[in-house]
Amino acid sequence: MYYEQDFLKNFRKYEAYTEDRVALGIEQYRKGWGEITVVDGEGNPVPDAKITLSQQSHEFKYGCNLFMLDELETEEKNGLYKEYVKGISNMATLPFYWNATEPEEGKTRYAKDSPRMYRRPAIDLCMEFCEENGIEPREHGLAYPHFFPKWLQNASEKEVKKQFEKRCKEIAERYADRINCIEVTNEMYWGRRYFKFYQDPTFVEWCFKTAEKYFPHNELAINEWGVVWVDEKIRRGYYDMIRSAIQSGARIDAVGLHYHMFFKEENALKATEKYYDPKNLWDTMDLYGRLGLPLQISEVTVPAYSEDEQNEQLQAELLRNVCRIWFAHPNVEQIIYWNPVDGYAHGAKPGDMEKGENVYYGGLIRFDMTPKPSYYTFKELFEKEWHTEAEVSTDGEGFALFKGFYGDYTMIVEANGKETERKIKLGKELYNKYKIEV
Repeated sequence: MYYEQDFLKNFRKYEAYTEDRVALGIEQYRKGWGEITVVDGEGNPVPDAKITLSQQSHEFKYGCNLFMLDELETEEKNGLYKEYVKGISNMATLPFYWNATEPEEGKTRYAKDSPRMYRRPAIDLCMEFCEENGIEPREHGLAYPHFFPKWLQNASEKEVKKQFEKRCKEIAERYADRINCIEVTNEMYWGRRYFKFYQDPTFVEWCFKTAEKYFPHNELAINEWGVVWVDEKIRRGYYDMIRSAIQSGARIDAVGLHYHMFFKEENALKATEKYYDPKNLWDTMDLYGRLGLPLQISEVTVPAYSEDEQNEQLQAELLRNVCRIWFAHPNVEQIIYWNPVDGYAHGAKPGDMEKGENVYYGGLIRFDMTPKPSYYTFKELFEKEWHTEAEVSTDGEGFALFKGFYGDYTMIVEANGKETERKIKLGKELYNKYKIEV
């Protein structure tokens, strides 16, 4: 059985090292100080004012993909899906696959009423959900060889580039001011062999230079398959590809790293040894950190392989361990779990747990829409363990300090017999000084 194998041995081996880096990293990189000054209507300092601070959201981005929005079999399931996604997300990945957004030349599927396609809800539908629920959308797959449209597969390189520019222009016109993170290329090191267009050695820099024309104010991300964590040759190759593209004038703002444990159960212990090695995880992030760019843990799957209770508990423990390491690293800015619900993964029909990526039982929620321990683990890290509730009082000069996780807060000041409420933002790059009149 999966749970009977020792997947946690390296976490135990490097426990002291990990706990030290996690504790120091979180304090140094995920939290900051805020300065509060309370004055009366004439500008005089108010001493002994009681200040209560309650964190409402994180600056750090976390969430899952939104590929099954309104795609489930019943309205009840669709409703639960939305509630569960809202419960673990301030960011969601949207399916901008070219073969899904433009399955036929000139016939796009951005509008909410577009023809349905499995695991590819219309982008406007996804945008509506995100904007209604305070979730930041993340574009996925502007250039992605695995999901290249059939109608372009035999086209000349000149024609493909023309169509790609058109695609960038259309997406920018609809979404550039509503989606900050634009994933320009995905799996270009690991998967670039599929079509001639993707084999040009200057392809990555060309894509980023083209994207920059249409998304001049957006964060442009590169993304790559998770083997970069464990294969030294590919790890260095991806690093060198990014550095070379930047040196050639490409503007790459963030580096994406997948983390899918897509291995057969019988081979999983050996195959995941480096993935579940804290020292290796730190070393990999430290390497890419040398680029001076944010890192995005862009696609995460930790399998359970079944609904066995102990398997699910192991899934939750492994997820907790890796999330703590990622969250503590100074360069990481996102953790995006991939498929939130079992039974709706790539390569299989809904509910067929013997085909495609369904076999891994890698969701946080079971097919019957009941949450697994891993769902609560992921949720509670951000809502409880990495969460600030604070009470402070002003000194004789009306001044108070507080330390908290970066994010949005509700602040209530009690002074002179009344309460004053304010919304404030504690940010890594912000001034973080607040003057409150009561």
